[in-house]
Amino acid sequence: MRYDQISPRLSDVPASVVLPPAPRRPYAAAFRALICAAAVAGIVIDLAVGSPGRVLSYFTIQSNVLIAIAFGWSAVRAVRGGPPLPARVTGGALLYIAITGLVYHLILANSASGFSMTDDQTVTVTGWRTVSNQLLHTVTPLGAALDWLLLTRPGGLRPRHAAQWLLYPLAYFAFALTRGALLHPGSPARYPYPFLDVDQHGYAGVLGNAVVLGLAFYALALAIVGLDRVLPYLRGPENRISSPAASGLK
Repeated sequence: MRYDQISPRLSDVPASVVLPPAPRRPYAAAFRALICAAAVAGIVIDLAVGSPGRVLSYFTIQSNVLIAIAFGWSAVRAVRGGPPLPARVTGGALLYIAITGLVYHLILANSASGFSMTDDQTVTVTGWRTVSNQLLHTVTPLGAALDWLLLTRPGGLRPRHAAQWLLYPLAYFAFALTRGALLHPGSPARYPYPFLDVDQHGYAGVLGNAVVLGLAFYALALAIVGLDRVLPYLRGPENRISSPAASGLK
């Protein structure tokens, strides 16, 4: 009698028997739920005080939608003891929300940048819009960064992910130009951001702005990947023996 006739194959054994269930992480779940709530609150405020079509055209809103989905999902997994989200998903979400925060504070809210939205007379930031601006441009980027640095298992990112993540900003650039070309000249927020305003800078100028920003985004993506490779060594030997294949939001 052959051995495989009397011994069950490993593939026939349930995964729950081979691997112990992941521990529940209520504190991580609570923190991620708060980040998700901040993103949702900011989005709802903007939708309530602005035109939905115009609001949803902003990279800020779209990146915060991704944060709400990713952190809401990961909060549920953490409280139930489920597996983490893939590292490429959490890393991409971090990159997009980091772009949102950095572009806002360094360019759009900086009068010295030459692309400040405060110079746009069609933009009025008062009352609830001030609250949503802080939630979407400050709270969620900082929260996502802290979660990634302190609560996320490192070691799962690769340099190829940095290039893959840029597909979304590239698609957004094409969307913004196409939307602007289809809208009637003079429409409010025809182009969502000053550095994408073809009427003011022309297509050549806008393309130049996009190339500069794209290179900066790629450098930021590579920095995230590089830091992800270093973090296991900074956190100590316990993390160095963790399986990179399981990386993601723990």
